[in-house]
Amino acid sequence: MTASTAHATATSTVTSADGTPIAFTRVGRGPAVILVDGALCHREFGPMGKVGAELKDRFTVYTYDRRGRGHSGDAPSYDPAREIEDLAALIEEAGGRAHVCGVSSGAALSLEAARRGLPIDRLALYEAPFIVDASRAPVPEDYVAKQLQAIAVGKPGDAVGRFMRIVGAPAVMVAVMRFMPVWSKLKKVAHTLPYDAAFTDEFQKGKPLPAGRWASVSVPTAVIDGGKSPAWMRNANAAVASAIPGSTYRTLPGQTHMVKADVLASALTQYFTA
Repeated sequence: MTASTAHATATSTVTSADGTPIAFTRVGRGPAVILVDGALCHREFGPMGKVGAELKDRFTVYTYDRRGRGHSGDAPSYDPAREIEDLAALIEEAGGRAHVCGVSSGAALSLEAARRGLPIDRLALYEAPFIVDASRAPVPEDYVAKQLQAIAVGKPGDAVGRFMRIVGAPAVMVAVMRFMPVWSKLKKVAHTLPYDAAFTDEFQKGKPLPAGRWASVSVPTAVIDGGKSPAWMRNANAAVASAIPGSTYRTLPGQTHMVKADVLASALTQYFTA
């Protein structure tokens, strides 16, 4: 794995194990923290830039474009193992070890990376979007197949719309969004929605998490959710915390899945410096 060097606030690239270039930005000074985005997000669109800005006075913060998004490359076919290798390449670039925080499907990716033994010092997971009981409808069995079909026939907007409805956006909101400038940005990365599903779909069936799935995770882990998030989300994250040996579970009062950057950054600072 090789990396290019650049000014601390400019785009740099690191080469993943399969040769795919992964674009990242490094800011700040201190222990390394890598932030992992959720669905449809990347450095130019999403919450992690603001979170990183809040953390940079205490940490060296790495934000990156997951493969297929922003300025990162991709491969002809997708394998979730490649995204684990992408994160491994970032950790190597950061000095061989790092704290990691994943949000939403990025939390699911980060947890799988810990399960596979990446050198993570402390892991923070914010609201992995699992569904573990009957408090909301499970994701339909044909969700991934329909997303792949929409992308294959050149209808990325349909894939985005289906995702938005799955995560609870009202139909009227989705219809209005199609006429907003943001819609074109979402369509550009719609082909990566199945990438997120590769880390989440198994755990969105309304059933308890598989026994022992994360029993081998030895990384100190904080599972975090928002106090105003729906019951199904909070139930799921409490279950995740119970499934990871020695983990801690924390709720941020007043927060939802769209967590405020300063609130999350404050919680991360407390945890990563404990």
